[in-house]
Amino acid sequence: MRQSKLLFKTQKTLPKDEVAVNAQLLIRANFVHKLMAGVYSYLPLGFRVREKVMEIIREEMNALGAAELLMPSLQPKSAWEASGRWEGLQKIMYQFKDHSGRDVGLGVTHEEIVALLAQGIIDSYADLPKYVYQIQAKFRDEPRAKSGILRGREFTMKDMYSFHADEKSLEDFYEKAKKAYTRVFERCGLKSYVTEASGGDFSKSHSHEFMVETPAGEDETYLCRLCGFARNKEIADFKKGERCPTCTAGVLEKVTTVEVGNIFKLGTKFSEAANLNFKDKEGTLKPVVMGSYGIGVERLMGTIVEVHHDERGILWPETVAPFTIHLLLLGEASEELQKFADGVYHEFEKAGVEVLFDDRMKVSAGEKFYDADLIGLPWRAIVSEKTMVQGKIEIKKRNESGSKTVKAKEFIAEIKQ
Repeated sequence: MRQSKLLFKTQKTLPKDEVAVNAQLLIRANFVHKLMAGVYSYLPLGFRVREKVMEIIREEMNALGAAELLMPSLQPKSAWEASGRWEGLQKIMYQFKDHSGRDVGLGVTHEEIVALLAQGIIDSYADLPKYVYQIQAKFRDEPRAKSGILRGREFTMKDMYSFHADEKSLEDFYEKAKKAYTRVFERCGLKSYVTEASGGDFSKSHSHEFMVETPAGEDETYLCRLCGFARNKEIADFKKGERCPTCTAGVLEKVTTVEVGNIFKLGTKFSEAANLNFKDKEGTLKPVVMGSYGIGVERLMGTIVEVHHDERGILWPETVAPFTIHLLLLGEASEELQKFADGVYHEFEKAGVEVLFDDRMKVSAGEKFYDADLIGLPWRAIVSEKTMVQGKIEIKKRNESGSKTVKAKEFIAEIKQ
């Protein structure tokens, strides 16, 4: 991608009314544009990061045997009445009347909708278990939309739902989902803690949240660094400095965290409300046992920025970076230098290496360095008169101070390893 062709302009000053680091950096670096509190456009660089995050999620959900689908955001009141959540979620659900006077709402989640959908599909124990997921826009009238993309009013969620004949089947899949979630966050460059939490509106039993330690968080978690035990402060009765109840050797710390995912054992709450039943081996009609599993895509993206940044800008992990290399053309671009730089750019592209080429003219070297650090791609490669004479490029990792001069082919071989 040539930077001169990109819808692109960085900002030198902090955006007004944004206190969250993720919002400050993503807006300044031209990844997102704020339309209003909790609502953002994702510009070309931000769109690419978002796509990378979703692809990691898809790969792990597909590996679980889940099939992707897409359900509607616009939903009738009738779908929510049996569960009692049309009234229960009034504070955060966008509810209104359409032109015909019908009560409709924008989906905050899809337990009710997926249960209704499954009515016409699940009849017998032979149809179970089943797992489906979607990656889709959700809408919540958040009263605290102040943490950048960590808490939005319009956002993308991966929500997965599982259907089972009994609690044991649910438990088996639930444990597999825990591991898959941990892999998602690891691949995004984050260390997450599987944290005991309240079931909230979804379940009477405890749920599990996946917490990432960062000062930007809104949650407090009691954590044992020795064994990894974690429990949300909302349900914890610990005091700071107490021994861990699991390993007994570790000491509990109270840390600030961001929730990047959650999983719930729904049981039969939503299947009973939707009259979603199946016949067991004896022909007895029973309610389907369900589970629910969520990851906020933009929240995950924002958490990555909160964890991976320095005083100059973002430090994207390679797995989710919009491009692997930022190629900078420095100096007065003579015809010969331009040809050499274009050759390096095409060499990267031909090798399948994702490259952002800062080919902008009449932009100083200082401004290009500033933008490169702010954008935060894993590698920076410089082409100049000095490097051209050697037939090489100067490369540097974003999170390291040293650089070296190598041929483009050598560098391609290095990063492909």
